[in-house]
Amino acid sequence: MYAEFTDDLITKNEMIDSQHRELISKINDLLISCENKSDKEGAVKMLGYLSDYTDFHFGAEEKLQLSIGYPGYEEHKAKHAELKKSVQELKDMLAASNGPTAEFEEKVKTEVLEWLLYHIKGFDRSVAEYKFMRDNPDML
Repeated sequence: MYAEFTDDLITKNEMIDSQHRELISKINDLLISCENKSDKEGAVKMLGYLSDYTDFHFGAEEKLQLSIGYPGYEEHKAKHAELKKSVQELKDMLAASNGPTAEFEEKVKTEVLEWLLYHIKGFDRSVAEYKFMRDNPDML
């Protein structure tokens, strides 16, 4: 299961949309590395990059939310912490194995990829809509 950046993921915030495209691409790269069950080094590298980029992206999103006074900031930040925890669990799982296992791959799909798609469609689009309404009060 690979993902594409589809129209239902667009937030209309170019910075956020660009970062979401990159996150989806890197998750797909991680899933590709899982196909070679013995390529622990490749999976570790991809997971490390994904972890770093997730931190970068969440930092940018949270900074944006603070700058616009987004009322759901604390809840949104807590959701980000959920994904960070899942990524850390994946790192621990990979460190304890000889390479990506079927369980590891399933966790990437459900706790990272599916989580991200759901999060973008709900939480991130809500932030974008709030920002748009705040920036364009005459359109209300």
